Amino acid sequence: MKIFAVNGSPRHNGNTFAMINTVLEVCTAAGFETEIYQAGGRPTRGCMACGRCSDHIGRCTIDDWINEVYQKMKAADAIVLGSPTYFSDLTPEIKAVIDRCGFVSRRDGHCLSRKVGAAVTAVRRAGGIHTLNSMQHFFLINDMIVPGSSYWNMSLSMAIGDYDNDQEGIRTMRRLGENIVWLLQK
Repeated sequence: MKIFAVNGSPRHNGNTFAMINTVLEVCTAAGFETEIYQAGGRPTRGCMACGRCSDHIGRCTIDDWINEVYQKMKAADAIVLGSPTYFSDLTPEIKAVIDRCGFVSRRDGHCLSRKVGAAVTAVRRAGGIHTLNSMQHFFLINDMIVPGSSYWNMSLSMAIGDYDNDQEGIRTMRRLGENIVWLLQK
């Protein structure tokens, strides 16, 4: 079984990456294959509402990195999305993944249905719940199973390395990883 994660932070080794990595370390230790895709910082286009994904089943008509992400999502058993909180919202890269992969998957036989989907966010102080909800709504509208954790899937982290000092955030990410493993083993 495979767990595929998308890091929407432009900081390749920042707090969001560290959070995702903590989740995936638990999954790897349980014997699952894991992968993190670095989306943050890539040139990004949002959905153009062209509807041509109906004519190109399994692909967005915009030929860029999101088609690769979609194929990896389709092949995975669980998907983890991570985004720092920017002005109470997610990064443009994760928003593009949500919109474009969402449309493509619905036209591709609802292929994300019943996969496990989990979201994580790094937040300075506030706005993280909205960021989490935006990612979780992607999972819910695609008929996916969303595990919880011992707290909201976030870390109070602003500067690079803050997550390493957030013991509650680390425990929350580990528990999220345990819950993903538990669901996949069912």
